[in-house]
Amino acid sequence: MENTRIKRLIFRAHHMGSNENDILFGGFADKYLAKLVPEQVDRFEALLAETDNDLFNWVTGNQTIPPELDHDIMTMLKKYVQDEAAPI
Repeated sequence: MENTRIKRLIFRAHHMGSNENDILFGGFADKYLAKLVPEQVDRFEALLAETDNDLFNWVTGNQTIPPELDHDIMTMLKKYVQDEAAPI
């Protein structure tokens, strides 16, 4: 995986707009992004283009995830938020 791209996405994940998402998505990116295959990185990057409120509500289970975004990375994010992330 291209190291520059990974670094850029980790930075973006830590600077999303809301502190909650910065913590959740930044922590996930720190832990998992370098281990993902390129297609998974593409899906993570696409998620970062969604709105902060929607992302937070999806990964915390407050809203139903649109079918086109309910994929392996979203499953990993939800598990990370539920099992590993510091409480917000």
